[in-house]
Amino acid sequence: MKIGLLAFVGPTSANPAAIARKCEALGFESFYLPEHPILPVNHKTPYPLSPDGKIPETYANMPDPFVGLALAAGATSRIGLGTGICLVPERDPIVLAKEVATLDLYSGGRFIFGIGAGWLKDESEIMGVDFKKRWAITREYIRAMKALWTTEPASFEGEFVRFPAVRANPKPARKPHPPVHIGAGGVGPSMDRALRDTVAIGDGWAPLGVAPEALATELAKLKKLCAEAGRDFGKLEITVYAPPLRGNPQKTIADYREVGAHRLIMISEKLAPAEYEREVEAIAKSWIS
Repeated sequence: MKIGLLAFVGPTSANPAAIARKCEALGFESFYLPEHPILPVNHKTPYPLSPDGKIPETYANMPDPFVGLALAAGATSRIGLGTGICLVPERDPIVLAKEVATLDLYSGGRFIFGIGAGWLKDESEIMGVDFKKRWAITREYIRAMKALWTTEPASFEGEFVRFPAVRANPKPARKPHPPVHIGAGGVGPSMDRALRDTVAIGDGWAPLGVAPEALATELAKLKKLCAEAGRDFGKLEITVYAPPLRGNPQKTIADYREVGAHRLIMISEKLAPAEYEREVEAIAKSWIS
């Protein structure tokens, strides 16, 4: 089982380069950074993971993930580098394609493009995104980026993005492009949409906090959707962010491996300069055999 770490870094945490270097030394397979460019002060959308709906302060202090991962890339040589997740519709797709390709090239093909469309409606609207169309925008942006990564010259004609024949270099080191992992999936319609989007534009699926039994049920649906679309289910990589602990880490890993997961990503939100080494070592001791 691949074990990664998603780090909530910010002005008071250790530098992402130092954290990534420590993660690589301890045997973590991958290192992820999240993204929220802004945090509305008077948000109407409740935070879904807290009883009072209040958004944690860390969400207001996130650095740009591509700058942070570039620092991490320069400090390491093997560990995978991922966005967990990049809010695709809040970015310009042509510029984003360039950022992804550049990071992947200079990291030696280590980038994992974890993507999402955003849950915080207030933020989306401030960033100029039609919230109801955010996933339609995301699907089209990804298709346009794939054209920029894989063809020369590249052109695209869509509803939300269009450009004539252009040259867009550098190309990513990984071919045909860095893996696109759909970081979405909850209950009901959002889960079904996440599975369909994985089949449509993804190289993997990365839901948050889904237990093994639920994951097994959803993977059966995903396998069926792949068969209907002519896609090879066996080529999709399955990642789970913040897997719920089941007795002990090794039992949790075994349960997820049995149902078909390939990677589990632990989350750390403290990582102060004087404490991050001990925090990362404790996670590694529990989860990396």
